[in-house]
Amino acid sequence: MQEIVRDVAGGAIGYEAGLDALTVAPAAEVDAALGASLRDAFERLFKGGWQPAELHRVVARLGDPVKAALVVDAATAYGERFSDVDPRWRDQVARLPAGTRRPDRISLIDSSLGLLIELRRLPLIEVLLPPPGTAAFRPGKSDAKVLERVRALLAKAESTDFAAEAEAYSAKAQELIARHSISEALTSADRAEVVPFARRIGVDHPYESEKASLLDAVARANHCHTVWSPELGFSTVFGFDADIDGVELLYTSLLVQANRAMTRDEPAKGKARIKAFRRSFLVAYGIRISERLTEVTRRQLAGHDDLLPVLRNRDVQVREVMHKAFPRTVRARGSRIDSLEGWESGRAAADEAEMG
Repeated sequence: MQEIVRDVAGGAIGYEAGLDALTVAPAAEVDAALGASLRDAFERLFKGGWQPAELHRVVARLGDPVKAALVVDAATAYGERFSDVDPRWRDQVARLPAGTRRPDRISLIDSSLGLLIELRRLPLIEVLLPPPGTAAFRPGKSDAKVLERVRALLAKAESTDFAAEAEAYSAKAQELIARHSISEALTSADRAEVVPFARRIGVDHPYESEKASLLDAVARANHCHTVWSPELGFSTVFGFDADIDGVELLYTSLLVQANRAMTRDEPAKGKARIKAFRRSFLVAYGIRISERLTEVTRRQLAGHDDLLPVLRNRDVQVREVMHKAFPRTVRARGSRIDSLEGWESGRAAADEAEMG
């Protein structure tokens, strides 16, 4: 059985022929062969940089809930094999959705075999979170009180139905993030242990390009840089830990606010018209948010001329880390604007958005 599984995964045997052979073979032998192959594939990816939430996201994008459930089971089982597990790994596993109802045997074999092929296609990526069984690495932590205040403000922005109120909350959140970044930069300027990090943030369909651009706008306004990997469903954000925390919180909230405003303002009829509206909306929203965030950050930096050399040095460090991880990148092509209605609505929604 192991040979059949290996040959199907490697392309030596056609998928349908291999599936037929496995469905009529002794169940115990098939389960052992598929289980061992999947364990090896998961171990390769978990050791090779993939985190539970990231692997679940990229598999869930395939549209098969059974495959997604297999990832949850594998991440849980892999973490349980080790006593030394980073708390962030455990937290990601705990947040994964519960599995679906167990499928019939043929469906399970089909999904397991298809998942094995997909896992073998995935590349190894940079290790940003120590996998289970390795020494847990602790980056510098942001001020928990500041982050809680930011979360509280953004939660208010997301819950209010009044645009002006949402705008005020979001703007205040960005001010807190910017002030915290300035304070952190000043206090850590001479500390060699404070270095840039990277974090991967999911960018889900539809409209991935526009969402990745919004994330990049938020990142650049907060002294970070991004590299988008569309085929893997995430962007990697490079920066200092405190800045990345703010970027992730703000991007997540702004995306919620954008979706709410887009749904509220979109045209009632016409599939093509709605699609053009949404894409144009998100492009305009991202551009206007970039302008607003940059202005807030600029105001917070006013009077801190002594900080400019520190920020320039930190930016050089961030870029070095980014270029080391991604020595070859290409600039993404901008989205086309096909709906003036969507463009105007997106800019208006960005002006309404709460940033603090």
